[in-house]
Amino acid sequence: MSEALPAFQFYRETRLKEVELNGREVEIPAEWEVVELGEVAEIRRGASPRPKGDPKYFGGDIPWIKISDISKYKKGLYLLKTGDTVTEEGKNKSVYCPDGTLIVSNSGTIGEPAIIQTGKGGCIHDGFILVNPADSVDKIFLYYFFEAKKEEFHSKAQRGTQGNMNTKLWKKTKLPLPPLEEQKKIAEVLRSIDEAIQAVEESIAKLERLKKGTMEQLLTKGINHTKFKTVELNGRKVEIPAEWEVVELGEVAERRSETVNPNAVGNLPFVGLEHIEPGNIRLTQWGDSAEVKSSKSKFYPGDVLYGKLRPYLDKAVIAEFEGICSTDIIVIKAKSSKLIPEYLIWLVHTKAFLEHAKKTMKGVNHPRTSWNALKKFQLPLPPLKEQKQIAEILRTIDEAIEAKRAKREKLERMKKAVMEKLLTGEIRVRSDG
Repeated sequence: MSEALPAFQFYRETRLKEVELNGREVEIPAEWEVVELGEVAEIRRGASPRPKGDPKYFGGDIPWIKISDISKYKKGLYLLKTGDTVTEEGKNKSVYCPDGTLIVSNSGTIGEPAIIQTGKGGCIHDGFILVNPADSVDKIFLYYFFEAKKEEFHSKAQRGTQGNMNTKLWKKTKLPLPPLEEQKKIAEVLRSIDEAIQAVEESIAKLERLKKGTMEQLLTKGINHTKFKTVELNGRKVEIPAEWEVVELGEVAERRSETVNPNAVGNLPFVGLEHIEPGNIRLTQWGDSAEVKSSKSKFYPGDVLYGKLRPYLDKAVIAEFEGICSTDIIVIKAKSSKLIPEYLIWLVHTKAFLEHAKKTMKGVNHPRTSWNALKKFQLPLPPLKEQKQIAEILRTIDEAIEAKRAKREKLERMKKAVMEKLLTGEIRVRSDG
């Protein structure tokens, strides 16, 4: 699968007609139709065996599709597996869909489409509808119609404990329908963008695995060493380079304990736990000190900001500017004669550090670790020169990941813009191009 997009020929339509579409006056190409979904597709709602969890109905070998499966097991357009199954009797009490069936969520996130491709089909409950298009309608085109209209469906949904739409509302939903060949071309364009996004996501996943493996290797074995010694680190026997030291974190780093009133520091960036993405080493978002009231911790460039609340979330970044942060963030300053911050940030993301932080949590509903606990973490310490080399290698991989993420975001923005224009006929794609 390639990250590159194929070339398509687009043009702007000038021959338009005004039509009513779900309560709005819009313009569409003159030869397009406006149809109700129920006129061009069979719409059927799912059903659930009762009682839930009864072994007579559940635990067989037929996939049982839940709303959560869409976010967990959907890849591209296709739902590849499910977390649960039903028996033959359960299947008879539900609605079975063979592979290739287009289903659409009818609760939670309304209008989320997926095409079943589990190898065994699947059964849907009443949180889904199945959509079987007529021969005049392309299934993939219809998939993108649902994807483009998710927000509209959500606002239209009847409200219960979860928003949902009844079958009648689905059938009465209007859509602008191009000729079949143009539907297929529109679907091809949008699918090519989705495939490019998927290829980028696979590249990101590969780089993330490379980064994780490289981190664990470099932070314990170093670069080009031939002589090693066995030491005890946090209760485990580990081999490290012979010339490396074993130290506690508190010997080479300290907690910065500067507390400030936000009103007294002027306009500074504010960093809360919500601004730190798990596993990332850099901040991509932050707030403003004017938005906060209570006392906060001060940080400076080069400090490591470590989230002590629920430390298993792996939230830690290196500060690139001066600011203030939540008191649920520990501000750690590396002692420059022993440790560089660019090395420290990778250290606090290692599996060993994460395990140490989790073991030292206190509290049930809001578990926290503390600096007093973290500073006792034992680490293998290379010379400063090697720390810089290791940090540079890991930074290079991380920058490659960031570049891929930026590419993914660009493709996602492109898809959203192109999808809206193609599905309304504002721009068209040549079916012979």
